[in-house]
Amino acid sequence: MDALELVEIKAQEIAVRIWHPQAPRTLIAWHGLARHGGDFGGLARELGPGWRIIAPDTPGRGLSSWSLFPAHDYLYERYMQLALALLDHFRLTQVAWLGTSMGGLLGMLLAASEQGRDRIERLVINDVGPEIEADGLSDLASYFSVPHFFPTFGALLNEVKSHYTGFGIDNEDDWRRLALDSARRLPGGTWTFHYDPRIANQFIHDTPRDLWADWRAIHCPLMVIRGEFSPLLSETTVERMKEIQPGMASLTAAGCGHAPLLDRAAQVAPIRKFLERPETTESRPRKTTDWWQRLRRKLVSTR
Repeated sequence: MDALELVEIKAQEIAVRIWHPQAPRTLIAWHGLARHGGDFGGLARELGPGWRIIAPDTPGRGLSSWSLFPAHDYLYERYMQLALALLDHFRLTQVAWLGTSMGGLLGMLLAASEQGRDRIERLVINDVGPEIEADGLSDLASYFSVPHFFPTFGALLNEVKSHYTGFGIDNEDDWRRLALDSARRLPGGTWTFHYDPRIANQFIHDTPRDLWADWRAIHCPLMVIRGEFSPLLSETTVERMKEIQPGMASLTAAGCGHAPLLDRAAQVAPIRKFLERPETTESRPRKTTDWWQRLRRKLVSTR
């Protein structure tokens, strides 16, 4: 991380981690349910100094404020408002977005919404989609709906290794770094995770919606990444996503489950190719009104 900016939005302090602050291009990178923006350090390293990575910590995670009203604040609608306010803060009229899990769904909702569709220039979603496997979602909700306490840091490290196998981490140094970034020491000397345990309230209070309708409504270039062994995003769902959005790019992250950490060249090179690909008529999903615009141009040209 090269910079940390603390942004106050509606009485909440949002910590925003930034890599390569002076880079000519910008990518918003939004983390998963119980993670934080620090997860994108490897992505920033691999993308290189040509990209400014702006990675907020969602309220209740990392260095950002915890909510006094979790049933109100830990919801996607609230996260959408925060995301748009952050785009305004950084004066980003239009920007590329990469989101892991929850951050991917948030990017989808923004790109499909009236307020956000013109702000998301292109969208990469990591190991999530309009349909989530029920068993995987149930396991996720069950795990994060209860507090976790550990007598020693070593015990927390072992739990991180067990729970985050899907990240695809393959060396001890990276596991230690992940555990350090995940830990919070309690007053009595024991350990827990960095996040507010009440973030799981969104599973109770958030309003269900037709995410396939949102997927159809997106008109920016799209890329989907799936962990090879993902328990949340099935190959069948990815195939259906591509049927609806034929121009969609896709990547299977070998050896990963939920969710690829996007910290190695084999994962990041295709992302860079997608982000830096010139947008053409062929690469842009066709809007439902395109037929009317083509007809109108034809009529005008024959006058």
